[in-house]
Amino acid sequence: MATDPVLRQGPGSTDLVLRVGPAGPAWNALTSAGPALFIPLALGVPTLLVAFWMALAGARVSTVFVVVGVIAGLEYLIGWPALVFSRARDILRVEFAPAGVPASLRLVRAAGPDEWLPVKTLREVRLMHKVVEPYQGDHKPAVSTLALELVLRGVRERLALPFGGDPQRLADALKALLGPAGVVVELRTERSTRDRPQPNSGWTSGGSASAGSGGG
Repeated sequence: MATDPVLRQGPGSTDLVLRVGPAGPAWNALTSAGPALFIPLALGVPTLLVAFWMALAGARVSTVFVVVGVIAGLEYLIGWPALVFSRARDILRVEFAPAGVPASLRLVRAAGPDEWLPVKTLREVRLMHKVVEPYQGDHKPAVSTLALELVLRGVRERLALPFGGDPQRLADALKALLGPAGVVVELRTERSTRDRPQPNSGWTSGGSASAGSGGG
């Protein structure tokens, strides 16, 4: 069977690894504490409108500051658990067991693993490889991204993959692993050319729309 760095074979399963590192409810809560600080900033406009309305109504400056602080604190306390819950659904890896010819699979999320499912519930695996190439005379290198789409029980799970290898190699490895179970594995490659900066423009934009397909 072809191998790939994101496919790791253990004694009982073959794992498609999307992210490594600590996980679990406590870790999710800890790592969400910092990003949750941006939630009051994102909701700053309605908070400032409240402050403006209070100022027009004649409230003292100290009262306005206290109310704004309370609103920002509540936004943080509500947004933090919401962010924790959202991150808990993140998929860290997909486990296929047994390792050789898998009959079962399960999604392992940041909050813990889902239940085992028959591998036949996985209808399709689609790899989407996007390449943004430089225009003629551009010194910046091409940029490649790779995403994985799982069609599982009629639900599509779209996941970003760590990219640093050959998409065709990964597709071949998944075909060798899942083909005996009748799972369709498809690789699609889309290529576009980075837009040439416009004269007298201080900014550049990111990609034109020429596309090709490759492999499966």
